[in-house]
Amino acid sequence: LYSYEDCKATADWLLAQTDVRPKVGIVCGSGLGGLADMLKDQVAFNYKDIPNFPQSTVHGHAGRLVFGTLKGRACVCMQGRFHLYEGYPAQKITLPMRIFKLIGVETVILTNAAGGLNQDFKVGDIMIIKDHINMPGFAGNNPLAGPNDERFGVRFPCMSDAYDRELQQLAMDVGQELGLGDFLKEGVYCVLGGPSFETIAECRMLYRLGADAVGMSTSHEVIVARHCGMRCFALSLITNQAVMDYDSAEKANHEEVLQIGKQRAEQLERLVSTMVTRIEHNINSNNYA
Repeated sequence: LYSYEDCKATADWLLAQTDVRPKVGIVCGSGLGGLADMLKDQVAFNYKDIPNFPQSTVHGHAGRLVFGTLKGRACVCMQGRFHLYEGYPAQKITLPMRIFKLIGVETVILTNAAGGLNQDFKVGDIMIIKDHINMPGFAGNNPLAGPNDERFGVRFPCMSDAYDRELQQLAMDVGQELGLGDFLKEGVYCVLGGPSFETIAECRMLYRLGADAVGMSTSHEVIVARHCGMRCFALSLITNQAVMDYDSAEKANHEEVLQIGKQRAEQLERLVSTMVTRIEHNINSNNYA
């Protein structure tokens, strides 16, 4: 869908517009775009102005790519992401990961809003993702399907180490330091296509398969980011408890998702920004060109 040359052209266009050379790329989930607002010395681009870039069509996703520094560290932030349910092919929703790679990003931090399947989780908990179940992938909908370009990565990339264990430990340590320990959990994220929320039977099935939370994003981006050699760390904000019982009157809705995002946003931003200052990169290179 997008050749290496297309991605390179977009990356070069961005690099020509800003002097920031980010080592960390951050993807903001539903209602969590505030992370990008924390960046200093911002240079921001609307998605519609970036060559080859998809458009965000969901409320709660701003649709801006923001370069800047977070506590002195150069970062690039996607304020708003793309989803299968918007009608985009998997290759298109993950295009920004390849552009991240080509502008020099080494570590990707992804956030999302998710439904809690694990009965020990409460609304407002933050789940560190230790692994994922890629349901669309079971049906052949994988962002790496189609011809492989070795300049990005190998044909059959390993996924058993998709989520960087050192970064998971760093998040736990930082979370304890910041006093977030009570609602910092870890678990397995399951991605579905959406946009309809899960049925009760689907929630029960996913929980039995080993999923702790369910959502409609993130895993595709992680697959592509790992394919091209970036380290990945991901967080789910548990914005609703998945309905597991036919007697329950609860109903999932997007407004509730954005509301909980607002309430927990500040703690999540503190967690991520503190992590960013402590991530060690192999190359201690300059933040600026």
